[in-house]
Amino acid sequence: MTYTSQDAPRARRTTVPALLLVLALAAAAPPDARAALLASGDAFPAWTMRDQQGKPVRSKDLAGKTYLLWFYPKAMTPGCTIEGNALRDSFASFTENGVEVFGVSFDDPPTNAKFVQAQQFPFRLLTDDGTLATKVGAADVRDQATPRRISYLVGPDGKVLHTYGSVNPATHAQDVLADVAAPTSLAPPASGPPATSAP
Repeated sequence: MTYTSQDAPRARRTTVPALLLVLALAAAAPPDARAALLASGDAFPAWTMRDQQGKPVRSKDLAGKTYLLWFYPKAMTPGCTIEGNALRDSFASFTENGVEVFGVSFDDPPTNAKFVQAQQFPFRLLTDDGTLATKVGAADVRDQATPRRISYLVGPDGKVLHTYGSVNPATHAQDVLADVAAPTSLAPPASGPPATSAP
């Protein structure tokens, strides 16, 4: 077959869709290429974020306290509202167990303020610029449109107590409270030699 210059435009047209397909497949990273989640016992990164009033909240000010950070994709969307309302309705139980609750998204403080007001949330919503999200597996890159729906329960020593990489918005509050109520959840790490079983 003889190839002429007249065929060049047609050749380019047939290769462009194929190239776009390759690029699209490359951009759609497989699950195992996602940023890794932290595991129980890992030190949680230090962070500073603004709440819905624009006031800074710092992890160092939470030293000695247990807190839940629930990352949500977007304020006032159905799933995030369901999750937030479940946490709101269980807020007294979190308080009784000494757990502070913070929502985290890429929404700006005014948007989060509207969300808090609309749903009467008793906890603060924090704005992440993507810095923390990329460190803890809630986002792959800082300019990602929205974070993934994950949560971390962080202990008084600043280490991860529980990682929630798969969250059901309707049951998440109860799932976390069940872990909080577990005997080993908030207990300090055991010291001394490991126990041995009787012969």
